[in-house]
Amino acid sequence: MKTLIKATVATFLLATAAQAHDYTKEGIAVGHPMAFETAKNANVGGGYMTIANTSDNADKLLEIRADDIPRVELHLSQTDENGVARMIKQEGVDIPAGETVMFQPGGLHVMFMELGGDPFELGEKIKATLVFEKAGEIAVEFNVEERSSNGHGEMDHGKMDHSNMKKSD
Repeated sequence: MKTLIKATVATFLLATAAQAHDYTKEGIAVGHPMAFETAKNANVGGGYMTIANTSDNADKLLEIRADDIPRVELHLSQTDENGVARMIKQEGVDIPAGETVMFQPGGLHVMFMELGGDPFELGEKIKATLVFEKAGEIAVEFNVEERSSNGHGEMDHGKMDHSNMKKSD
């Protein structure tokens, strides 16, 4: 019985470690970058993570680039007094010294755009580069996970108002 319990605990810990993936560089710690699986016809997908700044100096996330996705932007979701959610493109995200910034549904998030019929599939890994003002570039992978199993909440980007989003040149 003890052997079975130990094996179950070990399996759980290994599975948790595989899910939780972190990247660090010069006082910036990027925790568990992930995205939700998308519908087959989705043209956008959201990305989420935490960014902790353990240094004594503020930094700024300037942009995110993804190897196989033509357009990636930083967005902030806001809901107005009528309950209408809108996304506002961010020209960067401040990461204050000693603080953690959450990228999550309903708030700051990464928008992977122009997927062109290539949906995010469960288990897929999206290679990306986060570009910081001071820490420089950090290569990460966003794990594609199920909506119901990750604790990040849910948001349907297909139902959001994208009318004020301009295509980058």
